[in-house]
Amino acid sequence: MRRRTDLSAILAVTCGVLVGWLSAAGRLPRLAADETKASETENPLPRDVLPIPEPKRAPISTLDARNAKAPPRFEVKAPARAPNVLIVLIDDMGFGQSSAFGGPIHMPTLDKLARGGLRYNKFHTTALCSPTRAALLSGRNHHVCNMGSITETATAFPGQTGQRPNSVAPLAEMLRLNGYSTAAFGKSHETAAWEVSPSGPTDRWPTRSGFDKFYGFIGGEANQWSPAIYEDMTRIEVPKDPNYHLMTDLANQAIKWTNSQKALTPDKPFFTYFAPGATHAPHHVPKEWIARYKGQFDQGWDKVREETLARQIKLGVVPAGTKLAPKPEAIKDWDKLSADEKTLFARQMEVFAGFGEYADAEVGRVIQAIEDLGQLDNTLVFYIVGDNGASGEGTMNGLFNEATYFNGVPETVAEILKRIDELGGPNSYGHYAAGWAVAGDAPFTWTKQVAGSYGGTRNGMVVHWPKGIAARGEVRSQWHHVIDIAPTILEAAGLPEPKVVNSTPQTPIEGVSMLYTFADAKAKDRHRTQYFEIFGNRGIYHDDWLAHTVHRAAWEMTPRHPLLEDRWELYHVDEDFSSANDLAAKQPEKLKELQALFLKEAIKNHVLPLDDRAIERTNAALAGRPDLMAGRTSLTVYEGMLGMTENVFINAKNRSHTITAEVQVPKGGANGVILSQAGRFGGWSLYVKDGKPAYAYNYLGLSSSRVAAPTPLPEGKVTVRFEFTYDGGGPGKGGKGTIFVNGEKVAEGRIDKTQGYIFSADEGADVGLDGETPVTDDYKQGDNRFTGKISKVTIELK
Repeated sequence: MRRRTDLSAILAVTCGVLVGWLSAAGRLPRLAADETKASETENPLPRDVLPIPEPKRAPISTLDARNAKAPPRFEVKAPARAPNVLIVLIDDMGFGQSSAFGGPIHMPTLDKLARGGLRYNKFHTTALCSPTRAALLSGRNHHVCNMGSITETATAFPGQTGQRPNSVAPLAEMLRLNGYSTAAFGKSHETAAWEVSPSGPTDRWPTRSGFDKFYGFIGGEANQWSPAIYEDMTRIEVPKDPNYHLMTDLANQAIKWTNSQKALTPDKPFFTYFAPGATHAPHHVPKEWIARYKGQFDQGWDKVREETLARQIKLGVVPAGTKLAPKPEAIKDWDKLSADEKTLFARQMEVFAGFGEYADAEVGRVIQAIEDLGQLDNTLVFYIVGDNGASGEGTMNGLFNEATYFNGVPETVAEILKRIDELGGPNSYGHYAAGWAVAGDAPFTWTKQVAGSYGGTRNGMVVHWPKGIAARGEVRSQWHHVIDIAPTILEAAGLPEPKVVNSTPQTPIEGVSMLYTFADAKAKDRHRTQYFEIFGNRGIYHDDWLAHTVHRAAWEMTPRHPLLEDRWELYHVDEDFSSANDLAAKQPEKLKELQALFLKEAIKNHVLPLDDRAIERTNAALAGRPDLMAGRTSLTVYEGMLGMTENVFINAKNRSHTITAEVQVPKGGANGVILSQAGRFGGWSLYVKDGKPAYAYNYLGLSSSRVAAPTPLPEGKVTVRFEFTYDGGGPGKGGKGTIFVNGEKVAEGRIDKTQGYIFSADEGADVGLDGETPVTDDYKQGDNRFTGKISKVTIELK
């Protein structure tokens, strides 16, 4: 029955394609419209169905090819003069942080593009990473993409499964099947966490989501000094360069690909998605970039908020008369902080600002490479300054090691201050205090995760396209959302929205093209209604009004109220840009109207049921999502299995377990890692040093426990077993570790503390080495491969 329905849809669409194509061609900017319309009228392609079907060929009866005429070659090309497209997506940067939108972080590349293009001061995201990216890359609302939260907290409910449905084809696939070359560089956080393994399925990996090329990391964040990198679908090691930084590597890769693409196919447009992961935590940047901001934040976050608003008004990105919205009660006044707090917090912001400017400089190299090729004039650039608001996930004190936050271990100011000079460097995995996030989201109140509040969802954006936009240095104030990017690109390229992709009828694109704003600063808004929802934080925008509720701030682990008891706020945002004047008490009927509209939109977009669970959703069994290790008490792994994230590796936390390795020791002995999980910021390793077996447990980079044998392993086949006997009594407790060689006990020792919840958001388990950062200083980073042979390693839970 389903097959018949799909075939009917395909036939219906194909029959009407010529009319649809001519209509789409008419939407192009005048510069390209005539040429495109003429060429497509002569030889129309049915672009409403993708892949575009090849024409049927009549049988040829001529025997000799010399006497026959070949039919025209079928080839799919993009419409004539369709622009190249570059999307730059910065991570976790607030509306009030970049210099282009009045912030204190110098971003010369963004400024230059703004002077030659348009600033959008009413552009919105979803308030969280994966949801924004899924919406951006599809043109559909994030719950329709099944991306109601990050992939690691997916559930069994529609709208929250973490798996993009086939009926939601990615923009990259639409463009690729219409004759574009496509590439993605940087962060990909749209693949279901349990699918990131050799077992797949790989349907939602970048190169199966429309991108011909991918170079970057799959997940929420990466150590910028030592990232876990995929090239296409293969894990690779990054260059062994002491000055290596991911941001520079990504720019190098994007430039190399762009040069190659234009050298080989100069007339073929490209679509590049450059989403480097900066400036998400960990905040990593070379020291010289941090030094540029020395002393520039000593005045504190309250003063920075005020200074930012003044610059915003002067730039015209915020209306004159705008007031700062109230600061959250949890954020202390700067003048009430201790001297140590001020010293530490100012340095944290210096690090972040240096990271932001450094990221912009590397984006600038990519832009310059496009310009050097003579392609910038016809490249439609979207530079989106943040996938959500600035992040308040660093808690009140900030973090030296983000893993402490995930394991419920608070870091004190005194502890972080001892290592202040290491912030930003490879020995840190840091985040700034939440007060800087509030300042970074000026003039609004809230931060990342708080959907509905413009502090969580409003992000600056610059659009630059010299051949398609006549205006220079202007501001656009039409209300738009991240789902509007995809239809804008399709319209600019002269492409219709496909109705069928890869044999699957498509859910219609829900975004509204922004192309109408390019030439008309005063054009009326076309995106009139938009819901928001993340972890129970929710809101609704409709015709210049905004209603929302703060269910849980980013630094809060539990909701403030039950869902039905949440307190809603109401703002007339056309007159109140910063949402400073709550009208809920004065206009209760208007609030009820918007609450009803939210419920209607929520039902339509698979937002319900609301799920405000936090820690519980990190547990696959409780959340109801697939778990490769579900019901298993043992796992056997083999040499060469690398980067197994916690979502695909057996969970031995908070319980007794054994690790049994069958190895071959060569003459002269062996050294190196047998099995490890995570690294410098928390993890464990079973390894051999100076021929002797050892086990190290690194507790959050704060302390290390080590059990080591006094004598070397014998030559030949050897069984090394590590046995951990857990103390019990809840998560994160200690236990006893014992090493056996060929069944004989050779060492035992105490492991005082363990990590109860998470080892790492980016480093995984490796067999035969310890990738990325090392668990212990007993061996070197990048030079710790096991020098013998590993037959297999078995982890058994007791």
